[in-house]
Amino acid sequence: MASPLDISSLPSLKAIIAAFGLSAKKNLGQHFLLDEGITDQVAFYAGDLAGFNVIEIGPGPGGLTRSLIRAQPQSLTVVEMDERCIAALAPVKQLLGPRLTVIEGDATKVNLQQTVPAPRKIVANLPYNAGTQMLINWLEDIYHHGAGAYASLTLMFQKEVAERVTATHGNKDYGRLSILAQWLCECRYDMELPPEAFSPPPKVSSAVITLTPRPKPLVDVKLETLELITAKAFGQRRKMLRSCLKGLDIPADQLLEQAGIAPTLRAEQVELSQLCHLALIYQNLTKVN
Repeated sequence: MASPLDISSLPSLKAIIAAFGLSAKKNLGQHFLLDEGITDQVAFYAGDLAGFNVIEIGPGPGGLTRSLIRAQPQSLTVVEMDERCIAALAPVKQLLGPRLTVIEGDATKVNLQQTVPAPRKIVANLPYNAGTQMLINWLEDIYHHGAGAYASLTLMFQKEVAERVTATHGNKDYGRLSILAQWLCECRYDMELPPEAFSPPPKVSSAVITLTPRPKPLVDVKLETLELITAKAFGQRRKMLRSCLKGLDIPADQLLEQAGIAPTLRAEQVELSQLCHLALIYQNLTKVN
C-alpha cells in the first residue's frame, strides 16, 4: 500500500481557481465539482483504491483529485486537455511526485491500456460533450482485453446518460448503450447530483454509476454482430421486431423463432440476455450460410 499523504498543505480549491483563472469553458463541457464531501462520496463508490493505478479524466481544479489522493491509490494518472488546469496541478504534482502522471490531451484519443499499468480503475467526472464516447471506447477496451482492462469504472455523467447505461428492459431509456454496457459489465446506479452541486451549474442533473467488468461477456458473441442487431432492433423503437429486423441475411421470423422472442414485441420489451442470444443466433446462422 502507498504511504498516506497529507493534502492539508495544498492551497484551497478557491485559491487554485483564482490563481489560475479557472473559469469553466463551455466548449470543453466543464462543470467543476468543488464540494469535497461529494467528491469523497464519488471516491467511496469506486471501492478500495489501495493497490490500484487510478485514472481520472478532466481533473479541473482538482476537487475529485484530492479525494482520490485521500483514498491512497498506488498511483494516479490524470488526463487533461485544458492547459490552465494542467498548470493548476503543480501543487499536487509536488506532493505526489512520481505517483502522479499528468497526460495532456484528449481523453477520447488516449490509449489507457498502453499508458497505465494494470490493475486500473477509472474514477471521473466526465465532460458532458464527450462522456458517452469515452465510455464506448473503454467498453471496447474491455471487449478486446477482457475483465483485466479495468477493475472498475466509476463515472459521473449527465443523468440522462447514466439512466441509459443502467436501464433494464421495459424502461424507455433501455437501448443500445444499455445492451453494450450490461453485456460486458455489471452496472450500478450510485447517486444523483443536482445542478447546484457544480460550478457553473449545468442545466441538467448528474449521476454517478459504477461499471464492473464481468469475468466474460454475458453471451459469447462478437461485438460487431451485437452492434448490428441492436442498431436494427432499436433503430425504429415504435416498430415490432419483425419489422425492425428486415433486410438481414436471415429472415426476421426465423431469427426470432429460434431466439424464443415474440415477433410482435418491440426491442425495449426484450431482456438483455435474449437480445444477446438473438445476436449469437444470427452470427451462427450467417456462418452456416
